[in-house]
Amino acid sequence: MIGISFDSPTDNLAFRSENQFPFPLLSDVDRSVGQAYQVVRTTGDRFADYPQRVAYLIDPDGTIVTATEVTDPAGYGEQALADLAAAQR
Repeated sequence: MIGISFDSPTDNLAFRSENQFPFPLLSDVDRSVGQAYQVVRTTGDRFADYPQRVAYLIDPDGTIVTATEVTDPAGYGEQALADLAAAQR
């Protein structure tokens, strides 16, 4: 698992430490990854500075198995485990 945001590496490191995430947070300051994964919000969106929260399950070959809009980050773990179990069948 990794997280990606538009924040700087320094901001991501602080955020990761503050929240004690056991996974890395990568910085996409030029939003190129966000564009590729279609999570960049439109200019008029009041949250345009932030990517949409979407979780991708990607197989070892690089194929996207699932793309899930995450509306409850704290509760998403259960869904992620279910998606992973379903993909392994």
